[in-house]
Amino acid sequence: MRSLFTYDRMGAHHVTPFLMLDYAGPKDFTPATKPRGVGAHPHRGFETVTLVYEGEVEHRDSTGNGGIIGPGDVQWMTAGNGIVHEEFHSPAFTERGGRFEVVQLWVNLAATNKSVPPGYQSLKAAEIPRVELAEGAGQLAVIAGEYAGASGPAQTFSPINVWDLRLNQGGSTTLGVPEGHTTMIVVLSGAVQLNGTEIARDAELALFERAGREIRIEANNAAKLLVLTGEPIDEPVVGYGPFVMNSSEEIEDSMRRFQAGQFQAEQVDTAS
Repeated sequence: MRSLFTYDRMGAHHVTPFLMLDYAGPKDFTPATKPRGVGAHPHRGFETVTLVYEGEVEHRDSTGNGGIIGPGDVQWMTAGNGIVHEEFHSPAFTERGGRFEVVQLWVNLAATNKSVPPGYQSLKAAEIPRVELAEGAGQLAVIAGEYAGASGPAQTFSPINVWDLRLNQGGSTTLGVPEGHTTMIVVLSGAVQLNGTEIARDAELALFERAGREIRIEANNAAKLLVLTGEPIDEPVVGYGPFVMNSSEEIEDSMRRFQAGQFQAEQVDTAS
């Protein structure tokens, strides 16, 4: 697992409305009898977005939601006022093993939305529209937001774009991005030149100025990128582990509520 950015390391005001991004893999797993993953744990005040590139992930949470996602699928979980969930390799993937590559993004919620009921969206690859880029440069999948008339299936609380961008070797494109948005490009594989100057390679992140409406991307070889843009949330960010709120008092309240069992409308079975 590689943490490519966090709000405390880079400054919440620079990356808002995003909070952090972890990149797991690519890694080859041998067959096993017990699923690998993260057991039951709480969240409050933000959303987690899990994108699977290879392998399979099984999600279960305290609201009774859950599911398995594979390559090209996305799980979008709203922690809201408090949730407990767990994430493991699926039973089938555990049994057969194989290549595993997953990204998890945390998206902040504005104060008015931090108390919404928890929710879960399972976005299958077939639901996610794909835009063919000009001159055979590659393809862009719209997970959230819009691009070239295509709208992503994810429902979001603030204006954001999450685009899965694949560029062919030698491909180049100019992306239109909203003026004033925080904009980041995560290079998962390959090497690209950005705006004719900077080079970004495997597991590197580029953060752009908010002024401007276009980004030029040129791929030296086949490249896999994640493009993130979002309208900044101009509010205090106070985090403690799995809780991200607006004040220390709200963090303390989150801890009390979790310890009192108030996040668990339905207990997650941690024995399996």
